[in-house]
Amino acid sequence: MQADIEHILIDRQAIADRVRALADQITRDHCGELPEQGGDVAKLDGRSLVPVNPAAAADITLVPILTGSFIFVADLIRHLPVMVQIGLLSISSYAGTATTSRGTTIREELTHLPPSLEGKHVLLVDDILDSGQTLALAAELLAERNPASLRTCVLLRKRRPEAMAFNADYVAFDIPDEFVVGYGLDFNDYYRNLPDIVTLKPKVVEAARRSETAT
Repeated sequence: MQADIEHILIDRQAIADRVRALADQITRDHCGELPEQGGDVAKLDGRSLVPVNPAAAADITLVPILTGSFIFVADLIRHLPVMVQIGLLSISSYAGTATTSRGTTIREELTHLPPSLEGKHVLLVDDILDSGQTLALAAELLAERNPASLRTCVLLRKRRPEAMAFNADYVAFDIPDEFVVGYGLDFNDYYRNLPDIVTLKPKVVEAARRSETAT
């Protein structure tokens, strides 16, 4: 597997540092950041956090889009010192050895959302913002359930017009318009377990495509 890597685009330490910083930003947006005033307060890296609106702001419903975002969400959620509810949304936009979007389809059998999102503060999380089709479809679906707020968060955003035009609320990294794997992102359902975000050698991609065509 290591021999298939062309180069490391974002290493594991940079990912860990950025995910922690992103969770910090999300927490501030939902809870505010005030000096400790006694009573029950959340702690983030030794700082006291007091909800701006305790009745609403300190409760987040995370909705990760499967499957590529699962590692990102697992790390992100452990840095959120607030009450968190989880839903699951499965949308297929790649097939086999495809490296560009081929449209989006909701996979109902793998989607599990809370019975109601009305009045909830929802954070939609995806691994990569490429064409914008996946996030747009997911956001539309969730908006129909009348949440109090709906924000979007992506690990990666490609520097291409379609992606940059989508107004994501939180972006961990902007990257070149390259096909990448690792940290949950796959090629033909492999390489998700790589701890870094990397590009693959062209010969690896071509060999997989030839194998798929042959079968």
